[in-house]
Amino acid sequence: MISQEQEHWDAVYAQKAADRVSWYRPHLDRSLHFLEVARIERTVAIIDVGGGASTLVDDLVDRGYPNVTVLDLSRTAMETAAARLGDRASAVKWICADVTQADLPKHTYDFWHDRAVFHFLTDPRARSRYVDAARKALRPGGHIVVATFGPRGPEKCSGLDVMRFTPDALHREFGDDFTKIADSTEIHNTPWGTEQEFVYCYCRISK
Repeated sequence: MISQEQEHWDAVYAQKAADRVSWYRPHLDRSLHFLEVARIERTVAIIDVGGGASTLVDDLVDRGYPNVTVLDLSRTAMETAAARLGDRASAVKWICADVTQADLPKHTYDFWHDRAVFHFLTDPRARSRYVDAARKALRPGGHIVVATFGPRGPEKCSGLDVMRFTPDALHREFGDDFTKIADSTEIHNTPWGTEQEFVYCYCRISK
């Protein structure tokens, strides 16, 4: 059964091209930088939570990462990304699910990335379930990069209320099991030229 949230995001991607949504970037340079900082082997397992139609999966495949998973609530978004990848899409595992409810395998992923989900979790219980999911799915010592709207970011996105965080406030949502390695602030320009503040928090989970 398709949830209201799934219907909402399927409608967003059905109505707009992937390069016309506000969060679109041709390359997620800041995310790729943190991946380089992590210095992980090419063979490790990477999950892009809320990856949807994002271009990160293209860059990961092109860089030779063979174990990439994209999880998103919208099947339409992932179908867009898969069509763009063409034959390369078969090298990616696609999961259509709500990360706060998905039963992800335990201690499987070495690098967790999210630039699209956490700031939509306005219910503290949903944020707690998200953190529990990341804690379970990451290998001990695994890496996690989460980006959200910053304090000067928008209050709504795609018709939905969003949370805004400082890097320290974002880290506090995850707790002591996650050691903060670095944070970063980015001014993102939407396809129509509006500026949006994003903050990134890069952590490692306890071994």
